[in-house]
Order: sequence, then structure tokens, then C-alpha cells
Amino acid sequence: MEANHGAPFVITTDSTADLPEEFCRENGIGVLFIPYTLDGVSYDQNSVNLPITEFYAKVRAGSMPQTAQITPVQATAAFEEYLKAGKDVLHLSFSSALSGCYASCCLAAEELKERYPERKIIVIDTLCASLGEGLMVYYARQRQKSGMGIEEVAQYVEDTKGHLCHYFTVDDLMHLYRGGRVSRTAAMAGSVLNIKPVLHVDDEGRLIPLYKVQGRKRSLKELVNNMVKLSGNWDNSVVFISHGDCQQDAEYVRQMVMEKFPATKTFIVNHIGVAVGTHSGPGTVALFFLGDAR
Repeated sequence: MEANHGAPFVITTDSTADLPEEFCRENGIGVLFIPYTLDGVSYDQNSVNLPITEFYAKVRAGSMPQTAQITPVQATAAFEEYLKAGKDVLHLSFSSALSGCYASCCLAAEELKERYPERKIIVIDTLCASLGEGLMVYYARQRQKSGMGIEEVAQYVEDTKGHLCHYFTVDDLMHLYRGGRVSRTAAMAGSVLNIKPVLHVDDEGRLIPLYKVQGRKRSLKELVNNMVKLSGNWDNSVVFISHGDCQQDAEYVRQMVMEKFPATKTFIVNHIGVAVGTHSGPGTVALFFLGDAR
């Protein structure tokens, strides 16, 4: 039973949060879809979406997807649906350092506040990506279910987002090169020498290469090693893992987390969606948890 502190409110996020559809449906999470184009076909919130395994198969075969960003018009339409129904809106947005989605949602919110002065619309830059954004949504929803009002949940998100750690490794540096994240020389050298980078999302929400290791297994172990270093006394009974169509590697990371953190009982393991996967590519594995610092 959910307590009711003030007006009812809905939590919304972007499709970059990579949450399973079932989770969003069961928890009433609204999702703003980030449009993309692949092989000359455009996909938006009104399209039948391409199955994610098919998306990765096309990318492996050489297709080059292109993503757009959520527009103010799209955000306005999504938020207004809830406002008309008498609900306030708390939108947890994709990192502003990686996309203009947050700016679009802020523009939409400002316009709607004038038209619906009796309603609250709060847009938060989570500085998160993929299931890091998804884990922030999960924690916000748990607080909402416990009876917190919209402003309390918003404050919780602001207080917690700097502790939501994102650690990634990629199998092929060329995708990060195309996205401007690493140099062509580094990408080519990595491919030849079997060098795998470990990256994280920093305090400003940017995707930053940290260091490199040799070999895939070692890079996967490093994700969990970083969790060991950073987790401190934080409650990590819930951990999320996302992957670029490499379920076995994600499962390998999950097993290592369970060995190091026996108290971890809840996992969401899911594909990295198109919006993030376009830039990270197949073979990416990412681990998300709470820690003393990012």
C-alpha cells in the first residue's frame, strides 16, 4: 500500500535508462523514446521497434545507426498526458553531458508550468546513463512506494545521484572512436593488442576512459574490483548490469558480484538499448551500484 503525500505523481525517464518494459509497466514508469535511424529506416515512439538482438546483428554486420534526441514537442506531449489526468511529473533525465534530452525536457516543463500552474513538473539531470539511469529510477520508485511525495523523492535523487557508480568495458574500441570518445590510434592499437578499456561516468555525467587492461576476462573482473573499492558501507542489495548483446559476459560479472557481495539479492540484467548501444557497440558490459564516489 502506497501512502499519499500530496497529489499523485508519475515518474518518467528516457529510453536511455534501458529498463525492461515489464518493470516500467508494473511500476507505472513513463518512458520517452529516443528516436533513431538504421539502414534508412526511422524509428520513433509510434513505430514498431526493432528487436534489440536484430539491432546488434545489424551493427555487427556494419550498419551505422544514428540517434536523435528527445524534442521539446515530444516531451511536452508526454508530460501533458499526465498533467491532464491530474498527476504531477518527476522526470529523471539522461545525463546532460551526453545528450540534449535534459534541455528539451526543461523547455517542455517551463512551457507546461504556465499552462498548468496547479501542477508540479520536476526535471532532474541524473548525470547517469543506461541502467545507471535505470537504477536511479528504481530507487526513486522505491521511495515513492514508501510514501514520499514528489519533492522528497526529487531531493533523494539529487542527494544520491553522485553516488551512483557506472563502470563499463567495451569489446571493440572502434565504436567509441566513432563517437569521439577515444582516438583512432588508441582504437587501432587496442584491436591489435587485445587491449580493453575500463571506463566510467564521472561526476559531471561524462563517459571517461580510466585505464586499460589486457584481455576480456580481466576487463570484466575490473568492473567488480571497482565495486569492491568504492562500495563502502552502501546498501548494494540491488545491482544492475547492462550489456551489448553479450549475455554470457554479463552473467559472468553477475556471478562475481554475488561472490564478493553475498547480500546482493536483486539484479536487473538487460540489453543496452539503441540510444546508448549506438555509441558503445556490441560486447559492452556495464555494472551499476552505489558507492562512496563515482
